Amino acid sequence: MVGDQAAYLQPEMKVKLSVHEGLAVAIELPPRATLEVTETEPSVKGQTAAGSYKPAILSNGVRTMVPAFVSTGTKIVVMTADGSYVERSKD
Repeated sequence: MVGDQAAYLQPEMKVKLSVHEGLAVAIELPPRATLEVTETEPSVKGQTAAGSYKPAILSNGVRTMVPAFVSTGTKIVVMTADGSYVERSKD
């Protein structure tokens, strides 16, 4: 039922569950999730161009593209709909 968004489910996460006659028919995740970058290429000095992105693997196993300044261990906010990078986490 959750499909590709299942990777973004986290313990204690608040979701919206639609029920019909006692059966769950749909689930809606929050639009954003905070995850840690577990693997990415090291930043290259001078590679600070606004449109410069590199591949990264997140703590939930999902692969996404992140800006060049993001390094392994950085917590980032991603969209749960498509896994796209939003911003560096403020946590």
